[in-house]
Amino acid sequence: MSLGRIWAIASNGFREVIRDRILYLIGLFALLLLIALRMLPEIAATTQDKIFLDVGLAAIELLGVIVAIFVGTGLINKEIEKRTLLVLIPKPLNRAEFIVGKHLGLSGVLAVLTVAMTVIYLILLTFSKIQYPLGSILISSLYLFLKLCLLTAVALVFGVFTSSLLATVLTFAVYLMGNLSRDILAFGNLSHNSNIENLTQGLYLILPDLSRLNLKNDAVYGILPSPPTLLGNGAYGVFYTVLLLAIAILIFSRREF
Repeated sequence: MSLGRIWAIASNGFREVIRDRILYLIGLFALLLLIALRMLPEIAATTQDKIFLDVGLAAIELLGVIVAIFVGTGLINKEIEKRTLLVLIPKPLNRAEFIVGKHLGLSGVLAVLTVAMTVIYLILLTFSKIQYPLGSILISSLYLFLKLCLLTAVALVFGVFTSSLLATVLTFAVYLMGNLSRDILAFGNLSHNSNIENLTQGLYLILPDLSRLNLKNDAVYGILPSPPTLLGNGAYGVFYTVLLLAIAILIFSRREF
């Protein structure tokens, strides 16, 4: 693979997503937090600081997930519908370079969104004189970015062989089940039914365990896993993303246009 061609696809994809006014979400995020700051003292006077910490991190994840799923699932089909893919593929650009470039381009957009929303969040916390654990929040945002990159890879896997609508539904289902994968496994163990246990164990092995990359609930208390656990979970997210990209490349390489 050529790094130059991958970079060209990634930078072009980055600019294309930015032109779709995706950065307006940053303004929406700031507006939502300002509304929350105004309303929380009236509905939760004694716990408003804790709630605002939770709301801010949850809003960053929600908006990031929306971009990863809705944009990621349409990356390939959009190129097919515009027929630009039919022009690119015959050129000295293999399909692996195309998939990796598209993933890196959207990951760049998600990095910009995550950093911008985190900065706004921290500024509002400081302005409101709310105590917050800076280090834990920054690490939580980094792992959220890894989760969004993994989710983008999931979206690409479904997007290379099905319609954008179906790919969106399937990716959202993986996101929900991935966040609940440990609960699903625990439910199977509690059922004392061998068929259900085998099913839940199979789902746990196949689905990404997104709870490994979800640190926001503990970050607001300044509690994080040990460094070895953090490194292991980070490596898990990177490995799973690479694996999914390899699957997307394999499927895409067999598709006829």
